[in-house]
Amino acid sequence: MSPKPPDPERLELLQGTLDMLILRTLQWGPRHGHGIGQNISQQSDELLKVETGSLYPALHRLEKRGWLKSEWGISEANHKAKFYRLTATGKAQLSREQDRWSQLVHAIGRVMNPAAGEE
Repeated sequence: MSPKPPDPERLELLQGTLDMLILRTLQWGPRHGHGIGQNISQQSDELLKVETGSLYPALHRLEKRGWLKSEWGISEANHKAKFYRLTATGKAQLSREQDRWSQLVHAIGRVMNPAAGEE
């Protein structure tokens, strides 16, 4: 079976961006893994699709760093699911990530749209 061709409408996430998006999603309260992926997709107007193979390793990595805590519960579909919530350390990390993201967006904007006379 050959790999499926890349979706031309799908945007690739920069390294580390998924962590920030997960933290941001959990800022509004606990969610199970599938719900986190759905929220990121919905909030991005379906341009960002988080694959299971990327999402769950990221959740485990963030939990290991102490930025998330998890506990088992029952999903809206009445299935057993692991729910993740942001810790105080995770909230502080989200703030740092948002600051770095703003700096990155500003820097890329300057390269892409230089001021008059800089070209």
